[in-house]
Amino acid sequence: MATYSADTLTMVPPDSPTYGLAAEGGTLGSIEDWINSVFDPISEALSAFVFAEISVFGMEFPWIVAWLVAAATIFSVYFGFIQFRGFKMALEIVRGKYSKKDDPGEITHFQALSSAVSGTVGLGNIAGVGVAVTIGGAGATFWMILAGLLGMCTKFVECTLGVRYRETHEDGTVSGGPMHYLRKGIAERFGNGGKALGRVLAVLASVMILFFAISGGNMFQANQTFAQLRDVTGGDDGFLGNDGAALIFGVVLALIVGAVIIGGIKAIGKVTSRLVPSMGIIYILACLVVIIVNIGQVPEAIGAIISGAFSPEGVVGGAIGALIVGFQRAAFSNEAGLGSAPIAHSAVKTRNPVTEGYVALLEPFIDTVVICTMTALTIVIAKTQFWTDAQASVFAGGTVPDGVTVTSKSFETVLPWFPYVLTLAVALFALSTLITWAYYGQKAWTYLFGKSHTSERVYQLIFCLFIVAGSVLTLGSVLSFADAVLFLLALFNIIGLYLLVPVVKEELADFRAKISSGEVKKNEDVRS
Repeated sequence: MATYSADTLTMVPPDSPTYGLAAEGGTLGSIEDWINSVFDPISEALSAFVFAEISVFGMEFPWIVAWLVAAATIFSVYFGFIQFRGFKMALEIVRGKYSKKDDPGEITHFQALSSAVSGTVGLGNIAGVGVAVTIGGAGATFWMILAGLLGMCTKFVECTLGVRYRETHEDGTVSGGPMHYLRKGIAERFGNGGKALGRVLAVLASVMILFFAISGGNMFQANQTFAQLRDVTGGDDGFLGNDGAALIFGVVLALIVGAVIIGGIKAIGKVTSRLVPSMGIIYILACLVVIIVNIGQVPEAIGAIISGAFSPEGVVGGAIGALIVGFQRAAFSNEAGLGSAPIAHSAVKTRNPVTEGYVALLEPFIDTVVICTMTALTIVIAKTQFWTDAQASVFAGGTVPDGVTVTSKSFETVLPWFPYVLTLAVALFALSTLITWAYYGQKAWTYLFGKSHTSERVYQLIFCLFIVAGSVLTLGSVLSFADAVLFLLALFNIIGLYLLVPVVKEELADFRAKISSGEVKKNEDVRS
């Protein structure tokens, strides 16, 4: 996910040097102060509940992370670790091996995957991992990978349900996500007794998704992107440090995003199917450069990751500390269990819901197991003095360093010009996140207020206006509230997944039976 730091369960605080443009005085400052004062008590109360900690072997562990990891583990056992057994099938499906041109839906399996990945891969993969390996040491990487692998099964479950209970409108467009499978699925399984529960959960899910889409998935992205651009172009003394630069940037960004989201999921799928691979390749290539130049340190780094995962000392909290930080990073990064990704996956062209479940399990693998691990490995291999000093400071009770700086310093050991690459990566990550969360928010909006051309345009206008606002305002309390709201969604979503998991098993058995009978055949004409 693009909005979280790994050391804490809240968003990057407004006083962080990399947060963005805190308005100082004047009208903007007054507006920020007033809005933050209104949201402060609400944000603090909700965050205190959502991010409350429980004791695990003497260490404080956020219950919401435990809730996500427990569900991922239970689902993995229930489906016989399908994320491993079905990995080949997932790759074949995403390549179109089981697709037909007349399948109902709007976008291909690959476009659905890239659209969903674009909402998870972001600043957290760069900055959050930097903080994770500083607090939890190299060993945090091991637990991050494990949690990511388990989370693959949660995505399998929720995205299968997303397609199973999606709705197709008269104009051919498709709507899906937790607001649909919670309402329809629970009612289908439990009859009249489940209708009321399903409707309540569906409305709550829609409200939470809509709020986060406008704030965390929108304002925060615009704010961070401009902040990085301003820093790399000379900060306050550069040409983007002038008054009005943030406003102009916000307007331009809003126009770009607006032009894409007006085209709907088909346009979003086309853009993200190009944008996501491009930004992923750029970032991974940079990681590989650092790794290859330091190839002699790779065995030592891998050894440090494995041994550090079980080391009783050396990082804050020892082995349990490494485990907690690693699980947090994975939970924040891939969104498995939050219910957001099924919205994008539901638009896929398919007659068999479980096929998109297979495709969705690749998402945590790409986001957490590949990209987050590449970042962590780069930091561990580079082993900069900045990182080791930061670890010593944190271990002694000092403040946690900025994650972007930890990561950037590691790249600079080989690529002195990396801040410019980082700026490009941040811009691409933020743009893709903006586009995807615009779509998520729109589906929540139309569920609450009805689907019509006018309703959609009103939402799109509001979303674009908040892009402009996000470029010039920080609104820390609002964003912290949005952070809590999104993770509260996991509480209700996973309750629904537990209730509906037998439906997913039925879909899986049905798909396997169709393959065995020959009703579903592999399309060998698809290029490898």
